[in-house]
Amino acid sequence: MIRLSFAALLLSAAPALAFPVTVKSCDRDVTFDTAPTRAISNDVNLTEMMLVLGLADRMVGYTGISGWKTLDAEMREGVAELPELSAKYPTKEVLAGAEADFFFAGWNYGMKVGGEVTPETLSPLGIQTYELTESCIHIGAKAKSSMDDMYNDILNLGTIFGVSDKATALVDGYKTHLAKVTAGVDRSNPLRVFVYDSGEEAPFTAGKYAMPTALIEAAGGMNIMDDLEKSWAEIGWEAVVERNPQVVVIVNYGDVTAEQKIAFMKESPAFASIDAVKNDRFVVLEYVEATPGPRNIKAVEKLVAGFAE
Repeated sequence: MIRLSFAALLLSAAPALAFPVTVKSCDRDVTFDTAPTRAISNDVNLTEMMLVLGLADRMVGYTGISGWKTLDAEMREGVAELPELSAKYPTKEVLAGAEADFFFAGWNYGMKVGGEVTPETLSPLGIQTYELTESCIHIGAKAKSSMDDMYNDILNLGTIFGVSDKATALVDGYKTHLAKVTAGVDRSNPLRVFVYDSGEEAPFTAGKYAMPTALIEAAGGMNIMDDLEKSWAEIGWEAVVERNPQVVVIVNYGDVTAEQKIAFMKESPAFASIDAVKNDRFVVLEYVEATPGPRNIKAVEKLVAGFAE
């Protein structure tokens, strides 16, 4: 009995031996003395990263989903036991009121530069923050968007919560699946692709640092706005017409459906000369597929199929 109790004690203590751990979060080194136990995530894609790592029992809720998006069946099941603490961006009071010890968010994914909720404003409340890698461009320089942005977040969350083995296995699986999905892709003449998120007067689209640029390149295409030194930004339609995309990727969420966005482009005389419109070449990605998260590989698979048509 003594041996079993001692062994059990060692086993239960083992995860704690890995701490403290330090991860890079944008331009900060963040050290965790212990794994968070009262975490909150913002937005559907960040929340899904937490769920695939099996961290629902370390969470006290999530924020920033129902104010813009509808959860699909998979996500509804995953967060069934968790409350949504704020339909849109949370306030400091909401996070403090939940007695959170960790906030997984990003710039324009739950936090705004100069806003009331930032790593600096949350720290005095005992809340540590990890920032979504894709969003780091809002506060400093970063490399062009790549699949490594998503992999990096999964691996860092694994380190923070003491589940590195699971995180590594997930990322290895994603890389293997991606290699299979893209094995037959011809990259010699990339298709010109435009990402249409929203907006009729002026389109909101993905630039150099947004995840769709990486997804499109993985699938053998080229984002026509990959020289836009932004992640997500509003541009003019003139640039779209001039660059003549062969495929338009629609990001589906919000009050305007993907079908309505497609109809708007097909019915407008201003876009009649665009190859994608003339040839009816549209690929629809759900918001949770087009933003960094576990469904990015499925998104590439959709794009590969859509580009081959």
